[in-house]
Amino acid sequence: MENKKEHWENVYAQKKLIEVSWYEHTPETSLSIISNFNLPNEAAIIDIGGGDSLLVDHLLDLGYSDITVLDISDNALERAKFRLGNSASFVNWITSDILELSNDVQYDLWHDRAAFHFLTDEADQKKYAAIAANHLHTGGLMLISTFALNGPEKCSGLPVARHSETSLTDLFLSRFQWIGSTNHSHLTPFSTEQVFTYNWFRKI
Repeated sequence: MENKKEHWENVYAQKKLIEVSWYEHTPETSLSIISNFNLPNEAAIIDIGGGDSLLVDHLLDLGYSDITVLDISDNALERAKFRLGNSASFVNWITSDILELSNDVQYDLWHDRAAFHFLTDEADQKKYAAIAANHLHTGGLMLISTFALNGPEKCSGLPVARHSETSLTDLFLSRFQWIGSTNHSHLTPFSTEQVFTYNWFRKI
């Protein structure tokens, strides 16, 4: 059985940007929530499992100057760099499994759209929470989007853990204060709907 990295390298080797179910030409929900945080342009932002998502493009266009994109797949990040061209040099790129993130950098905003829900083991979920807390400044913000309870049970051939406001709050309770949430129905490139829950927290 292939490991996680092999799986995602194969996905990004075989599918184009607009052929993955999570593709968004404009990540409107994330951008709307981030705009309401009123972060300064120099805020340190990390996008977990960002792959070749277009969020980084929009953040650069909005003037954010300290952006990091983390993904387990080299293929995904190389595609994003190629798309951005010269602008890629203004982004910090990290190839890593999020559970193995080893730097000591702290961020002001931790963004994760559709990476966390691939952690189906409770021990991995708790490890993720600890890593996120360690990499956020006190008062830093975390925005996590996962499949909602009525969302898909699998994605890209892998099982996922579906969540609600309550389940996410319980998972992050010891380190974070829940601030808000919203649900969003994502229309995939294949004209199917996937229901996501977006929840945002502040590190305490």
